[in-house]
Amino acid sequence: MSRISVRGFAVASATAVTAVGAVTGVASGSTGQPSSDAEALASDSTLLADIPAGQQAQVQTASLTQQADAQAIAADASAKKDAEASARKQAAEDAVAKQKAAKKAEADAKARKEAETKATRAADRPTSFPVQGSYTIAQIQAMATQMVPSGQFQCFSNIVNHESSWNYKAVNASSGAYGLFQALPGSKMSSVGSDWQTNPATQIKWGLNYMDSRYGSPCEAWSFWQANHWY
Repeated sequence: MSRISVRGFAVASATAVTAVGAVTGVASGSTGQPSSDAEALASDSTLLADIPAGQQAQVQTASLTQQADAQAIAADASAKKDAEASARKQAAEDAVAKQKAAKKAEADAKARKEAETKATRAADRPTSFPVQGSYTIAQIQAMATQMVPSGQFQCFSNIVNHESSWNYKAVNASSGAYGLFQALPGSKMSSVGSDWQTNPATQIKWGLNYMDSRYGSPCEAWSFWQANHWY
């Protein structure tokens, strides 16, 4: 089957017009001739009219197939680009999720370590002292310095100063709050010792446990006290 050049398609109509013009000129007596450019163009091309009708249909079908192939290639490229963009987005989201999980695991491990450290320190601190009929403020403070971590003692002391001025038998006349920490009711301190009314060491142990469990540390309890004037 003869292939039609693009140029051939382009000049087909021009050649036909030239030919008609020549016939018209002869009929009218004109001696004009087709231009040499048109003749050269026509001689160098295959006219659509020169191709059998069946082959014309084949040529048109081939052109449509090429267009469809080009569109399919473009669609594949677009789909590939979208897939790559989606993959990059998912990879970024996965990386962020992994980073958050790693930070959470690190924070959990740190919290467990701190809890273990507090438990170890609490176990190592003395909780019993020789029982006496009465205790001076200096003796009570000496007990506290042995039971409270050194970095937390000042905060611990600030709270006791405000609550009872280190009087382990202090009673609030209106509420009945009792002891160094003005526990309400005072009997709550029996959770660490039945001698909570007469033994400062028992009260100190209870107060330290309370601050650690409720606020995290005596200093955090003191920060709360400063903002609210109670803890």
